Amino acid sequence: MIIKTRQERLEITILRSLNARMGLSDKDVTNYLILKKGFEGEQKSDVWLEGLSEGRLVIHDLLLEYNYNKFQIDTLLISQNKIYPLDIKYFEGDYYVEGDKWYTSIKKEIKNPLHQLSRFEMMLRSLLDDLGYRYPLESYLIFNNPDFHLYLTTVNTSMIFPTQLNRFLKKLNAKPGKLNKGHLKLAEQLVSLHLVDPPYPRLPAYGYGHLVKGILCPQCYSFFTDFLGGLLVCNSCGCKEEVESAVLRSVAELQLLFPDQKITTKVVHEWCRIIKSEKTIRRILGKNYKRIGSSISSNYVPRND
Repeated sequence: MIIKTRQERLEITILRSLNARMGLSDKDVTNYLILKKGFEGEQKSDVWLEGLSEGRLVIHDLLLEYNYNKFQIDTLLISQNKIYPLDIKYFEGDYYVEGDKWYTSIKKEIKNPLHQLSRFEMMLRSLLDDLGYRYPLESYLIFNNPDFHLYLTTVNTSMIFPTQLNRFLKKLNAKPGKLNKGHLKLAEQLVSLHLVDPPYPRLPAYGYGHLVKGILCPQCYSFFTDFLGGLLVCNSCGCKEEVESAVLRSVAELQLLFPDQKITTKVVHEWCRIIKSEKTIRRILGKNYKRIGSSISSNYVPRND
């Protein structure tokens, strides 16, 4: 039973938008691609876990805090007698370990993921103790990219490699369990402690005036260029989208990038650019938002109903 689904991190959404509208530096592009690839790996893990039998509670993407230290758990499985924190790694290529250090095939040192696993297991255990729970923890590093290989000299059973995924799932399913209200209470408590929308110190500086205006294609994130028969058409990938849907999506993007920006017909008309008629913008906003004021400077806010 899934208690919390996974959503794309707003940091990824913002970086994608900025990359299309102003271009990112090489450093920011690298950061964006790393985050994007990691999210893709987590999504693949979620699909894999759909094969998990009943009798477990599944919590995806938890950002928690203990003693002013934040830690993220990609997936948490709650069974009858044990809790399984899973750290998903979508590494690609060849890696090797020397002593306590991890390296890529080109001898670039990376953070030891086992240290990260140990860190968040320790903080999760302390948090659970404070909440009054004494379940044993069994943490795993899940490597789910088929193009990943790690050269090891010793066996570490807390690491699950791509060729072991099916066997590991069978191992979990071979341990039947019965859940009760206490398990559900624990899951709900952890979800209630999830930190929503943390600050993103790695975002590049940007301003409204520096961003290219227009409506981005939801598939390839290039700009729509054609407006035919009530549909916006992307010349890059052929995607077609109804005007109202595209405008509302662009308004949501504008609000994400500029939370303090008032939503007015003029601002949205300028932001969307390809929609030539302010009347069309006004109609869409009036249909989907609550209008504040009656003058030309009136603005729109989300409806409460």
